[in-house]
Amino acid sequence: MPANAVVIGVDSSTQSTKAAFTDVTSGRLLAVGRASHHVTGENGARETDPEVWWQALANAVAAGLKELAGLGIEPAAVTGIAVAGQQHGLVVLDRAGAPLRPALLWNDTRSAPQAAALTEALGGPDAWTARTGSVPVASMTAAKWQWLRENEPAAADAAAAVRLPHDFLTERLSGVAATDPGDASGTCWYSTATGAYDPALLDLVGLDPSLLPTVAPTGATRVGSLTPAAAERLGLPAGIAVAAGTGDNMAAAVGLGLGGAGLLDHPALSLGTSGTVFAASRTRPASPALAGFAAADGTYLPLACTLNCTLAVDKVASLLGLDREAAEAGGEVVLLPYLDGERTPDLPGASGMLTGLRHTTTRQQILGAAYEGAAVTVLRALDEVMRACGQDPSDPVTAARPLRLVGGGANGRHWVETVRRLSGRPLLIPASGELVALGASALAAAAATGADPVALASDWGAGSGTELEAVERDMETWERVSSAVEEAAAG
Repeated sequence: MPANAVVIGVDSSTQSTKAAFTDVTSGRLLAVGRASHHVTGENGARETDPEVWWQALANAVAAGLKELAGLGIEPAAVTGIAVAGQQHGLVVLDRAGAPLRPALLWNDTRSAPQAAALTEALGGPDAWTARTGSVPVASMTAAKWQWLRENEPAAADAAAAVRLPHDFLTERLSGVAATDPGDASGTCWYSTATGAYDPALLDLVGLDPSLLPTVAPTGATRVGSLTPAAAERLGLPAGIAVAAGTGDNMAAAVGLGLGGAGLLDHPALSLGTSGTVFAASRTRPASPALAGFAAADGTYLPLACTLNCTLAVDKVASLLGLDREAAEAGGEVVLLPYLDGERTPDLPGASGMLTGLRHTTTRQQILGAAYEGAAVTVLRALDEVMRACGQDPSDPVTAARPLRLVGGGANGRHWVETVRRLSGRPLLIPASGELVALGASALAAAAATGADPVALASDWGAGSGTELEAVERDMETWERVSSAVEEAAAG
């Protein structure tokens, strides 16, 4: 390993790609290149051409190299690369490795009927969690593949390869068809019980296992080297280490130092387009209310995801003609901002629900109620995550563990105040806003050096930041909004 070695951690998300150039020794973020994506679709459809991701990765790396050059650092200093990608998306390729159609993204809800049918076909939610740790919902890849088979059979029949978004990019970098247990566990055809693809589930969805990538032991596993063609496209040295990579949530956990070589059973809440709660644990999750994922480092990552978070609240602010920070506590108003259906609770056909309006209600209170509806929904899921880790969420020791608040919403004053007030927990807001990319950087560095990625990220201090003490929990608002969530879930 050369002195002043650099690795690249790629965060390929729904809306954009970031390439973080990280110093291997210190973990210092030297440069970040960015490029945007274009998502298309309406009436539940959400799609992107995978070639857009590849072009965006090239653009982001080029922008990062330009910043790096300003520091006097040459591309030859780069020793490894890893991709963390948005989970669940379905990519189907022809024999030449070209996409047959745009990828179906995680938030494409058209496959909700297929998810329900698959759940019933195996014998219900418990049968699925026993095998995969998760129950099919519209987000999961198996449901999307089933939708493709039923709605576009020619594309399904022509598929020579089936990939997740991060798998597609890893293969473009290395020429190797590989994935990791973390991202694979979001397909609903990989078993967290056996640590392998489940033949019975592949038969259930009519998928030939030869179309799937090999599952590497961890996301930090070196699966290959940067090919000459990819090196020329990206302006990087050929032959550098390419890690297996992982899903974005698994990479964020690594970036926070959550895992076997770091913190176990410590929760994190990500406030982004979706609201996500997770924790790394040695306990294999098997709750129908959760996604029972594997983590990137060999542990597990029980996770719950809500579809509607910052984007939905911003939409409410726009409708009201308010700045997103011009919110007040909702008072009697309850607003469940399920503008795109919902995943937790599983209500793919839901719409926004507003109750409790009075003559005295203000626009600011309605906006505040949108924050509260989104926050209560995701914090209810957090309690289930803690139970999956073998923790009692009401236990004082468990409740005293800081809730790590990440994602774009963690930069918003009212988001932080709302989560603090409704959780009653101390908060830790990491200083770094690029935890997915930094987690991917740790995977890249581990692939290049053989080190443990979680230990590396912990040494880098990527998860450290501002600590906020707990405040008294607002139980009146909690109970009012929780009742509305329960009523919506009951139909």
